[in-house]
Order: sequence, then structure tokens, then C-alpha cells
Amino acid sequence: MWQSDGGNNDVPFYETDCHIVLVDPHRAGHEMLYHPGEANLRMADIVLINKIDTADPKDVDQLRNTIRDVCPKAVIVEAASPLILEDPQKITGKKVLVIEDGPTLTHGEMPYGAGMIAAWKWGAGETVDPRPWAVGSIKETLDKFSHIGSLLPAMGYSPKQVSELEETANKVPCDLVIVATPIDLRRVMKIEKPSLRVRYELQEIGTPGLEDAIKMAGGIL
Repeated sequence: MWQSDGGNNDVPFYETDCHIVLVDPHRAGHEMLYHPGEANLRMADIVLINKIDTADPKDVDQLRNTIRDVCPKAVIVEAASPLILEDPQKITGKKVLVIEDGPTLTHGEMPYGAGMIAAWKWGAGETVDPRPWAVGSIKETLDKFSHIGSLLPAMGYSPKQVSELEETANKVPCDLVIVATPIDLRRVMKIEKPSLRVRYELQEIGTPGLEDAIKMAGGIL
């Protein structure tokens, strides 16, 4: 049996044959600052470094060194995380509102995510700060987590919060809304402006790939 984690924010619930841990070079250093992240890393049989196509090479090197230091027997797999979106040319020159995954921005301490990277890459004319138009719990979130950049965190833990997120998004004056969340928010809220969704795919780079790494680590496919 192999698995990557135990329910997103925990260690595995079972004794696994192959423990896979994903690390993000955009957050280099965080892997040793938090529990259970550090515990998972120390137990890893395989460590997958993703997003190396958009991360600073120095941060990727820092991660490699940390992995070799704390879990020297782990197999390292490296991968790019190319952005997948419907029509990237719609972004160029436009005034955009970027909606990113909420937990990534809040307790994840990231000031940006895939949506902002897409806005930079395809030359958005402006990324609009939603703070002047934020309402309710969305305003409270933006006030509390001041490190968040000019983007909107997708907070939707209740129908009321989803409604406040929708109201905030629709009040922001922009040409286009970039939706960069794990699920397509357009399925749960009505966005009144043109929108497109951004997501990541995994593209393994070099060897070993993940399948070979699992075999090397003794996991069962």
C-alpha cells in the first residue's frame, strides 16, 4: 500500500509500503517549519518536487539540499507544473481579478498561486486588488492575512461565505476573472463577468519518474 498523506493535513492513517510527499519550491523552507509537514518529509520514501518550471532555481536547490539532509534515503522525483487554461490570450492587456485557493493563501502563507502566475505570464494589464469591494467574511480574511497580494482568496466553508465570495467577485471592476481553484468555482457561484479557469498539470522531468521511484522504494503499483 502507498499513499501521499492522511487526509491533506495529517500523517498517514496506515503503515504504508511507500510514503510519497510533495514539496513546493515556491514555499521553500516551509517544509521544516510546520507540523505535520516536517514529520511527513522525514518519513518520506519518495519526495516529489513540483513547479520547478516557475520556481526560483535557488529555491529548488534549497529543497534538494533539505531533502538530502533530513531523509537521505528518499528518492527525489522532479516535475514541472505547466499551467492549463482555456484561452490564455484572453488575459493579455486585460484588467483581471484573480481568485486563488483560499487555504493556500491564508494558513498556507502564499501571497499568490497559479492564477497570478498565469496573469504575469500572459501579460495582464492589471491585477485588481479586491479589498475595496470585499464584504463580510471575505473582508475579514483579507484584513487578517495582509500578506495576500492583489487577489481574492476562495473562502467557501458555508453557504453564507460562498455568497459573500460571489458578491465580492461581482463587485470588483474588471474585464476578466481568472479562477485558479481546485474546483471550478463557476459550478457553485455565478460570476457575472467573462472568466477562465487555470489549473496545474504534472509533467515529470528526467529520471527517475514517479512510477520508477515507487518501484525503487519498494511500493506496489
